[in-house]
Amino acid sequence: MPYTTGPVTNTRDFGTASTNIVISTRNLDMTNPATIIAEIFASVDSSIFYTAYHLSYVVPPNSYDVREFFIAGNVTYEVQLNTMNVSPPDVILAVTGLNEFGNLVEEQLFNQNELILISAMSPPMV
Repeated sequence: MPYTTGPVTNTRDFGTASTNIVISTRNLDMTNPATIIAEIFASVDSSIFYTAYHLSYVVPPNSYDVREFFIAGNVTYEVQLNTMNVSPPDVILAVTGLNEFGNLVEEQLFNQNELILISAMSPPMV
């Protein structure tokens, strides 16, 4: 089943804005690789969203994968993630916002238990 952060407000008026999003994945399965599908939607004005990133990648058995995505200039974003081949709890996901200095944006930290379960990933937006 896929997960989402839900829409995240990304302005300095509401805390600290993120310039980057980090998706961290841990595959605890000892034999099977996990395929991760990630979509990042963003908006510069909170009304029209576009697909900023759409990708899939493989996390080998018993390993970590950390990926960083540039989102500066967007006032809202959403991250959707899906796992294939290996399912939670054997795959652990986290999404973190980082400011322009590379520091954690506390309000934009989504551990696995804070991600929202959704029935399907959204189709890409132009």
